[in-house]
Amino acid sequence: MSASGINRTVLHIDDDSDFTRLVAHKLARLGHDVVSLNDPTKAMGEIMRKGYRVVLLDIDMPGLDGISLLRRIKEYDGGILVIMLSGWVTLSSAMSTFRRGAEACYLKPIDDFQEIADSIDAAFRKIEHWWTALHVLTRQRREAAAAAALESHAEPHAATVATVTV
Repeated sequence: MSASGINRTVLHIDDDSDFTRLVAHKLARLGHDVVSLNDPTKAMGEIMRKGYRVVLLDIDMPGLDGISLLRRIKEYDGGILVIMLSGWVTLSSAMSTFRRGAEACYLKPIDDFQEIADSIDAAFRKIEHWWTALHVLTRQRREAAAAAALESHAEPHAATVATVTV
């Protein structure tokens, strides 16, 4: 968890368990905590339970392909940032992932894990920025509402004057 309370653990979804172990090991050496999931059909439940904010996602998987899963993730929470990692990428599939909201798309095999780590860092910076902006706006709204409430109570009420004729 970061100081802002954001879960900084990355969920990596790929049907290849050897690859998820490799990615978890390499990214751990670069300072990232990675949880691996090899069954894409269980991904949404895991995301909902654990509150992951950054997901690494394969495109070509049995049972549920990465592009469909990307769409489900974004429908559930558009603020979850997804980075695609795939050995099977066409221009069409890469463009489809970007249209559906992917942050980046990397082709396997991965020679330089620092690029992936940099994308993860950028994703978390983006999330931290939006959370900070949301908290600032929320605080400003509360302060404005409190000021308006004080102002409405502080205004003198007009006295009612009645004239009585005898």
